[in-house]
Amino acid sequence: MNKIDRRLEKIKLENRLGLMTHVVCGYPTLKESEEIVELMDKSGVDFIEMQIPFSDPLADGPTIMRACEMALEKGAKVKDAFEMAEELAQKVSAPLLFMAYYNNIFKFGVEKFIKKAKEVGISGLIVPDMPIEEEDEEHFIKFCDKYGIYHIHVLSPVSTEERIKKNSEVASGFLYCTARQGITGAKSELDPKVGEFLKRVKKYVKVPLAVGFGISKKEHMEVLKGNVEIAVVGSVILDIINQNKGYLKKIEKFLKGLRT
Repeated sequence: MNKIDRRLEKIKLENRLGLMTHVVCGYPTLKESEEIVELMDKSGVDFIEMQIPFSDPLADGPTIMRACEMALEKGAKVKDAFEMAEELAQKVSAPLLFMAYYNNIFKFGVEKFIKKAKEVGISGLIVPDMPIEEEDEEHFIKFCDKYGIYHIHVLSPVSTEERIKKNSEVASGFLYCTARQGITGAKSELDPKVGEFLKRVKKYVKVPLAVGFGISKKEHMEVLKGNVEIAVVGSVILDIINQNKGYLKKIEKFLKGLRT
């Protein structure tokens, strides 16, 4: 059984909202990003999304984009993300996922990348710019299925009924819904239309749902509980890193505050 399934079962048994957090591999440094993942796991995070930095991250807002730029400036490479994942998979209990843009996967070699990800302990791949319409050419889903890695599909509020239906037919693990159209970034309030969007998705999708983009406080978690299985928190943690020298303790406090 994939580790994602086991964690989803645990979340359901405990009748709570799951939490997925986000790091950029190599930001602030490779060593520090590894320490952040370990802290997240010790803080009870359910899933950890490790982003492989890319020079043109289309779905990312300024906070994550700048973190990617700085990681690349310091020399972070795809191979470093694999090494980091392999090291962490031996230390943490939370399932690890790679978030990547398809250019990195294509350049590395699709099957080679997916096979390597499985070998180092990655449970799922989130690739927002890999449309299922390209599957006949790229065979991304085929190789994920071959090596037992979940391909986590992304939908946004502007996704059509047809696109929602197509993604529901191939979805594995869980499906990632963005709380708004556009790019990532912490927000003070959730888009009031997110509920309507989730109703449309639930008409077709049978796998659990995750919601991200703008989730940044306990009140957001309370809105999502009972409506989806996972809340995704990303940019706000990078904001904490950017603003505080003793950011590890601040992240720990923030994560505790989300759950109490």
